[in-house]
Amino acid sequence: MAATKLTDIMKERQTLSFELYPPKTEKGMLKLPDIIAHLCDFQPDYISCTYGAGGGNVGANRQVCQMVRNAGSVPVTHFTVIKNTKSKMKEQMDMYLEEGVDHILALRGDIPLGETTTCGDFQYATDLVKYIKDTYGDKFEIAVAGSPEGHITCSSIESDIGFLRQKQDNGADYIMTQLCWDMEQFKRWLDMIRKAGVTLPINVGIMPVLDMKATINVALSRNGCVIERELARLISKYWIFPDPFDSNPPFRDDERERKLADFRKAGIEYTIKQIEAYRACGINGIHLYAMNKWEAVTEIIHATGLNAQI
Repeated sequence: MAATKLTDIMKERQTLSFELYPPKTEKGMLKLPDIIAHLCDFQPDYISCTYGAGGGNVGANRQVCQMVRNAGSVPVTHFTVIKNTKSKMKEQMDMYLEEGVDHILALRGDIPLGETTTCGDFQYATDLVKYIKDTYGDKFEIAVAGSPEGHITCSSIESDIGFLRQKQDNGADYIMTQLCWDMEQFKRWLDMIRKAGVTLPINVGIMPVLDMKATINVALSRNGCVIERELARLISKYWIFPDPFDSNPPFRDDERERKLADFRKAGIEYTIKQIEAYRACGINGIHLYAMNKWEAVTEIIHATGLNAQI
C-alpha cells in the first residue's frame, strides 16, 4: 500500500497540491529546486509532475519527482499509455517504486499526430488503471482524470462519465479534473457523476489565468473547454491588436505591455474567485497548475486562505 494515502487526508479536509512539468533545458532544471522549495512553504499534500508521450521525458520526470521528495512533499507522477508496451510500463513503474514514488495519475494521453491509436498495448486509461491494480495491488495510489465538460474526443458527456465509472470500478482512488471555467457545468457534472455511482474524491485542477495566449491555447487546442462569459470579457478588454498570437504583427499595439500586466492582475482576481466558488461546492482538493512558477501562486494562495492549514 502507498506509504501516504492522500485519500485519507481528503476524508479529513480539502487538500492543496501543485502541478509541475520537467523543464526542457538544463538551466530550467537547475532553477526547479528553488521553485519547489517556495511551493513547499505552503505544505502541499502532493506535487504532481507531467510525463511525455511514451515516457519521452521519463528521466526528467523521475528527477523532478526526487526533487519533490527531497523537499519533503509527496510526488505524484503522471503516466500515459501512449507508445507504451506492458513490459515497458512495468519496467518504469518498478523504477518509480524503487525510488519511493508510489502515487500515479493514470492517463491515456494525447494521440500522436497522424495516428489513430495510442501506438501501444492499451487504448484507454481504464486499461492502465486495471493493469496497475492487477499488477501491483495497493502499492500505488491511483488518480484518474475527470472532464467536467466531457473529454474532447468522447461522443457525449454521458459516455465520458461511463468511462469514469469504469476507472473507479477498475481500482482508481480519486479524480483530478481537467480544466473547467464554467461553474454551472461543473455543478451539473458533479451531480451527474454522483448519480452514476462515481463516489471518488475530487481534486479540481485549476490553471491560474495569467497570460492571454496561454489561456486561449490551453482552453481551445488542448481541452475544448468553454471560455465562460466573464473570462471572455477579460480577454476582449485586454486584447492585444491585431493578434496576440502573431509574433511579427504588421503594427504593434502601443498599449501591449500595460495590457499584459493588467490582464495578469485581472486574471489572478478571476482565479481567486474561481477557487472560492469551487471550494463552496464541497470538493476534496484544489490542484493548482503552478507552471513551474511560484510568485503568482503565492499571491493566489494568500488571497484565498488556502494556506490556513500551515
